[in-house]
Amino acid sequence: MWGLALFALLLNVVVALHAWRFTHFTTDAGPRTRNPEKLPTSEKIKIILTGLSNPKPVNLAPPAFPYEDVTLASPNGRLAAWYSPVPQARGTVVLCHGYTSDKSRLRPEAGYFRQLGYTVLLLDFSGNGASEGYQTTIGYREADDVVAAFRWAQARQPGGPVVLYGVSMGAVAILRAEAELGLHPAASIVECPYGSMLQTAQNRFVSMHLPPFPLANLLVWWGSVENGYWAFGLKASEYARRVTTPTLLLWGTADPRVMRAETDTIFAHLAGPKQRVDFVGSGHEPYWHKHPRQWQGAIAGFLAK
Repeated sequence: MWGLALFALLLNVVVALHAWRFTHFTTDAGPRTRNPEKLPTSEKIKIILTGLSNPKPVNLAPPAFPYEDVTLASPNGRLAAWYSPVPQARGTVVLCHGYTSDKSRLRPEAGYFRQLGYTVLLLDFSGNGASEGYQTTIGYREADDVVAAFRWAQARQPGGPVVLYGVSMGAVAILRAEAELGLHPAASIVECPYGSMLQTAQNRFVSMHLPPFPLANLLVWWGSVENGYWAFGLKASEYARRVTTPTLLLWGTADPRVMRAETDTIFAHLAGPKQRVDFVGSGHEPYWHKHPRQWQGAIAGFLAK
């Protein structure tokens, strides 16, 4: 019994450390730990014992197109964004990045939206890039940032349609903003949204060839305690039931982080007009890398409607 108690204590200490490092960036300038599925066994063991290295994402470079630096106010603190208007814009697209990312990673997507005639607003979520803080809630409080960016874009172009575009964590934040925070954009484009926080944690452990139960459940529980919200309730599959906005869902068939069943459920639950496009052979990555024409065609066709 004492041995089991000691093992349970050590297990919870290790998992609590992982939960903290998953949701709190550091000031270290070193590289971030690589994707777990790409690590050799020795490095996986080290990460299991010590936790991953998770420095705060930093903007790589400014856009090649004209833009201005803007600061937005969010309940989570000061947000940094790039704003790039176009003449006689068809509307504004707010671009929301994924986990351990930043607005600079969405420059190619923003450039294409500008070609289609849309003003763009590229957002750094709280804790990421040039925005204030070092914490991420992987889609929960980021929904407040989506609302702040949407309201700011609306005020800059009164009466013009505002479209939301989000990748992974950004996609989940958009769905929560619509379902629980009352946001009503003209349309939403969501790439590889995960079904729930628990499911995405389970997928991580599976990719490392570790048992998802009870490790994933403990990770999500400790994440809830450390970040002050019930992470088990972070479910894009349930948010979708209250999303009536026209929505385009994009997914890569080789994605190890987001399974087909997750996107199937989200798409089935979407309550408004919806379209879906799958990208054969793409993983958890920008789809324009491998399928530039298909991605552009999907975006342009959806927005044309």
